[in-house]
Amino acid sequence: MDDAAIIKLYQQRDERALQETKARYEALCMTVAYNMLGSREDAEECVNDAMMCLWQAIPPAEPESLGAYLVTAVRNAARDRLAYQNAQRRGGGQLSVAIDELTDCLPSAEQPERLLDSIAIRDAFRRFLPTLRPAARMIFLRRYWLCLTPQEVADETGCSVSRVNMSLMRTRKKLKAFLEKEELL
Repeated sequence: MDDAAIIKLYQQRDERALQETKARYEALCMTVAYNMLGSREDAEECVNDAMMCLWQAIPPAEPESLGAYLVTAVRNAARDRLAYQNAQRRGGGQLSVAIDELTDCLPSAEQPERLLDSIAIRDAFRRFLPTLRPAARMIFLRRYWLCLTPQEVADETGCSVSRVNMSLMRTRKKLKAFLEKEELL
């Protein structure tokens, strides 16, 4: 079932919408949440919270991309859980590692998680991403949006881990220069 049909089920308040959403997006959502949290149980709770959020949001919301909307809800739920729990005590996750890699590119290292949500940074990222070659953009987004490890990115893209790491390093340098030019650093 495609996104439009699933959204229509949500608008009709048909509970099959949840089943169809789960069938289509559960694996992706679990990967994102697990990579951020490092705990399968916490990831499951975040995915369930995001599904509830989706049920409550549609209607009136009519997302263009159900997958992107749901992944954003999962990321927000995982970020809220990280704020509530001590992520390092619970084993950490890829989010803290990924954010550590980006701290040199962000204006302040005090609370980098909050900086990613600021309007100025978000808008700058939207302008920056189209400047990248498609392969570099795909690697960057898989690492820093989906919070995949460099090994997982390499496996998904068919590149070597060293190529992924080199691409990420070059993209971080470009991002830093871009943010300096935008006067956000």
